[in-house]
Amino acid sequence: MVSRVIPVEAFDLVIIGGTGDLARRKILPALYQRFNAGQIGKKSQIIGAARGEMTSEAYRAFAEEAIREFLDKSDVKVRALKSFLKLLSYVTLDAKGETGWEELAGKMHSDRIRAIYFSVGPSLFGDLAKRLHKHGMAGEGTRLVVEKPFGRDLASAKELNQMLARHFDESQIYRIDHYLGKETVQNLMAVRFGNMLFEPLWNSQYVDHIQITVAESVGVGTRGGYYDRSGAMRDMVQNHLMQLLCLIAMEPPAKFDPDAVRDEKLKVIRALDPVEPDNIVRGQYEGDGERPGYRNQVESRDSTTETFVALKAHISNWRWAGTPFYLRTGKRLKDRASEIAIIFKDAPHSIFEEDGQRHNNILTIRLQPNEGIELGVTIKEPGPGGMRLVDVPLDMSFAEVLGPDEADFPDAYERLIMDVIRGNQTLFMRGDEVEAAWAWTDPIIAEWDGSGQAPEPYAPGSSGPESAMFLMHRDGRRWREIKP
Repeated sequence: MVSRVIPVEAFDLVIIGGTGDLARRKILPALYQRFNAGQIGKKSQIIGAARGEMTSEAYRAFAEEAIREFLDKSDVKVRALKSFLKLLSYVTLDAKGETGWEELAGKMHSDRIRAIYFSVGPSLFGDLAKRLHKHGMAGEGTRLVVEKPFGRDLASAKELNQMLARHFDESQIYRIDHYLGKETVQNLMAVRFGNMLFEPLWNSQYVDHIQITVAESVGVGTRGGYYDRSGAMRDMVQNHLMQLLCLIAMEPPAKFDPDAVRDEKLKVIRALDPVEPDNIVRGQYEGDGERPGYRNQVESRDSTTETFVALKAHISNWRWAGTPFYLRTGKRLKDRASEIAIIFKDAPHSIFEEDGQRHNNILTIRLQPNEGIELGVTIKEPGPGGMRLVDVPLDMSFAEVLGPDEADFPDAYERLIMDVIRGNQTLFMRGDEVEAAWAWTDPIIAEWDGSGQAPEPYAPGSSGPESAMFLMHRDGRRWREIKP
């Protein structure tokens, strides 16, 4: 099977914050990979823009260093890299002043798609949007890419939406969540809506419960300053896990169209019940002899910021009434692994009474590190000795089924940036969707702030706080073991 590479028309892409960490680690390597794959034409241009003084030649050297640092050596082709760097130039730009704006406008082409990537903090969004409009760069052909965090609560998200709406139409705004660019996340829609086998069973009549796990083995590292102001709820649950929940729970859209898909996701968020305090657990990792605890990595030594969240959510609609959704995410856990597990109910009657065990069918969608889909089924254990049942996986690891070349998926940023250029908003959050997610999240955070209760400590390398285990055990269920 050969992947189809579809080139795009020549375009202009401006990376505001073009010398920042995100540009260095993700955006520039992603653009090179798409150029190397033949998706970016040689007449396109990529403009880095930031406050610092830098020549275009120096910016090309900066980009080359980033590409060589963050991509495997086998991915860096000398001839392709040399051609890619010719597309790059640099403009010194002041977000709050007038420096560089005329020069930037002069570089842009009015007859092609213009993508402006805000790789900066949200405090600058309003100033940047205003100046783009003032200098004639906010017209119909312009697409605006904004990074999370999109606000830190409902009020600030509304304010950001209003700032951007003064100068850009909603159809021009691409709120990026890199989790939605993962191949397996998109495959979730294909599995659900492209297979008659699953969709008839995708409801509370057949599904016992659903688990969503996003576990990280690392701590906050150098992100302590940002993380201590956000915590796991704002950093992960409000966006990444919420988006995964929506894709699992949403109704089939009338067609595979950006607004049709996002309409159904919005319905899910609005159908979420408020989370009761006893259905949520907060945790904060401690240190050990080798690894520092969270409070040793942030400025506040008595910080009550959570690095772990586990919760039980309910969706009040006909499809999911009575089916709990268990979500958990945390740092410094046993392994790095992300998965969605749909646990189906037991058969209504078992003819194998002597077996005495529960045999659930489980559909597992692995997001990282080994992307794939696994369906657990029950069979007879081979050999003599009677009808002994055993659970076995029907495992579709993409690398094994498709081969190493086909399973070498593009990075999420590669896919999402090209979707911006093509004008496909399916994998990007709409403004009302973001606001609805904050409206559900805010009361949870307010409850924590009002209680003053510190998060429960947990050991590094564990599965999280003990209370998170009890959240499942009291319902007669268990978390699936975190597996890399």
